Amino acid sequence: MPESALADIENSQPQQDKINLLGLSVSRLGDFFEQLGEKPFRATQVVKWIHQMGERDFDQMTNLSKALREKLNETAEVRLPEVVSCQDSSDGTRKWLIRVEGGSCIEMVYIPEKDRGTLCVSSQIGCALDCSFCATGKQGFNRDLSAAEIIGQLWIAADSFDQFDTKAPRRVTNVVMMGMGEPLMNFDNVVDAMSLMLEDNAYGLSKRRVTLSTAGVVPALDKLADVTDVSLAISLHAPNDKLRNELVPINRKYSLQQFIDSAKNYIDKMPDNRRKATVEYTLMDQVNDRSVHARELAVLLKDLPCKINLIPFNPFPGTEYRRVTNTALDRFRDILQGEGYTVTVRTTRGDDIAAACGQLAGEVNDRTKRQQRYKSKLASAEETPVKILG
Repeated sequence: MPESALADIENSQPQQDKINLLGLSVSRLGDFFEQLGEKPFRATQVVKWIHQMGERDFDQMTNLSKALREKLNETAEVRLPEVVSCQDSSDGTRKWLIRVEGGSCIEMVYIPEKDRGTLCVSSQIGCALDCSFCATGKQGFNRDLSAAEIIGQLWIAADSFDQFDTKAPRRVTNVVMMGMGEPLMNFDNVVDAMSLMLEDNAYGLSKRRVTLSTAGVVPALDKLADVTDVSLAISLHAPNDKLRNELVPINRKYSLQQFIDSAKNYIDKMPDNRRKATVEYTLMDQVNDRSVHARELAVLLKDLPCKINLIPFNPFPGTEYRRVTNTALDRFRDILQGEGYTVTVRTTRGDDIAAACGQLAGEVNDRTKRQQRYKSKLASAEETPVKILG
């Protein structure tokens, strides 16, 4: 392997003496073994040990030679993030608080349903986008997660449910990159982690069961189809630029139409012609839940193969927004269905442990001072009426 390639691997790791193999894709791991003077097929063997059997001790990897195991013990490790706490909701939802390099904590959520179990994975410590209705953004931003810290969340969940036991049922059947952070702002690490999720010798998830959600980082979305074909969710929340500029500030840089066009290009590049984007739309009382908004949304999405997931807003401390009323929710859904769209309503899960959509916060060593400003605002704010956006 060229020295520059090894440098790329080393630079992708937190600064430690040993290289963490946890987040290396099969191709990167093959390069690593080539640098050690070993055959690239060793990568497949080690990936199976780590991600299918849950083994972190090189000495237990019995189909590797003793000499190679000794070499691995000298140069590498399989290092996981630290689980600080694990909470179970009354509805079966499970939330982990996970400490990563540098001391900050992220959150990860598992949502069980009748026919699947979905793991909501974080990609950043905090979030740089600061969407007005999301608790994560109020925590500010620290850094991107490494590929090891991203795939490590899936490893932790699999271990929690004894999924590394070949006789145990697979509890985590789906992964959504919808936790803390904007995945496309951490492009390379997210792509590497998703490649392990899809890898037959690792977790073997179907491309339809791994979903990346983005709020509209258009340049990164434009190149995503060149490296993966996972499912796509677009975090929309508004049907026009004026409203979306207020709710999702990145819209001021990349307009709604640019975002929709980019999503359509991604879907058009998929190898099968039945793929659809999922449009995520969080409904807030008297903000974006009117009939006119539903009709605007129907027109906006007319050329995008999609299904629409309506998400009732989940309040968090200090927010000015309120949960949509059932009447407004039903009316909004009915208008879209009347226009021929497939519409689902996301059931609120885990709100008793603050694990519902939009509530993930973690413990962020904020580099932006946004967290400090938000806390000061909460401390001094008086009750004000909900701002109604046009």
